[in-house]
Amino acid sequence: MRLSVIIVNWNVRDLLDRCLASVFAAELEPGNVEIIVVDSASQDNSVGMIRDKYPEVRLLAQSENIGFTRGNNIGLAQARGDFLLLLNPDTEVRPNALGLMLDFLMENPAVGIVGPHTLNSDGSHQSTRRRFPTLLTGVFESSWLAAAAPPRVERDYRLLDTDDGEIIMVDWAQGSALMLRRELYRDIGALDEGYVMYYEELDYCRRAKTAGWQVAYHGGAVITHHGGKSSEQVAAQTMIHFHTSKLRYFRKHHGLGHYRFLRAIVLLQFSWQLALESAKGALGHKRELRAVRVRQYWRVLRSALRVEG
Repeated sequence: MRLSVIIVNWNVRDLLDRCLASVFAAELEPGNVEIIVVDSASQDNSVGMIRDKYPEVRLLAQSENIGFTRGNNIGLAQARGDFLLLLNPDTEVRPNALGLMLDFLMENPAVGIVGPHTLNSDGSHQSTRRRFPTLLTGVFESSWLAAAAPPRVERDYRLLDTDDGEIIMVDWAQGSALMLRRELYRDIGALDEGYVMYYEELDYCRRAKTAGWQVAYHGGAVITHHGGKSSEQVAAQTMIHFHTSKLRYFRKHHGLGHYRFLRAIVLLQFSWQLALESAKGALGHKRELRAVRVRQYWRVLRSALRVEG
């Protein structure tokens, strides 16, 4: 088997349908591709849709929501391909995208992972190529302080000094679609399940580079990523997972001092936002919206965002 495509699904049946249709329409050698869907106890008849419309798919239906990272590991353990594609269910691949990524890996044996050029639903560019985050990146990235970040922080982190259509070596690529070679998987093992979702691909690419592999971004292989449709269903829990994963990454790769500093910054931000939303609600400004946000921020603060060593 040349390529295994692994998709972890949770309650995005219609998007999954479009994703599978695009993979089946990809320009790949027939009989040399397997598609594995790990369904995380969806309640929207995703499993029925797969069985009815895509009987060729290897369906691994779970009895509970097992999380994105563990779901990918289940798929990886069952995959038979020489190359392994981790693909989000809210993506659509252009017909030649997977073939270009596959050819690139076959022609470049030192490259262990390649990520594609990713577009938003409206066709605009979605930034997915990255350098490794610094402490400053951790403070500003995806936070209420982002607008105050020095321009160089964003430029360096997101490789804004490179062209979207290039093929370049990067530190890591976002995980909506990552193709890796089996030798890499044998070398460094599975994804770290300490990351329920978010940062697992950053951690994996860092482990790959530490082991001597290269990571590439392929500007010619294009996919569309509709983005965050599963996580939108559980907003507060998504915030907890995101920030806990960020803190886990910095503790694991940068040490206890970075972790403690960033955790304090994040908790202070949520405390400030909680106070601000409470005050706006008390003054009668969009009370229902403020009440929802207060509940979400309070859940994050109650979690304390602690990461064990």
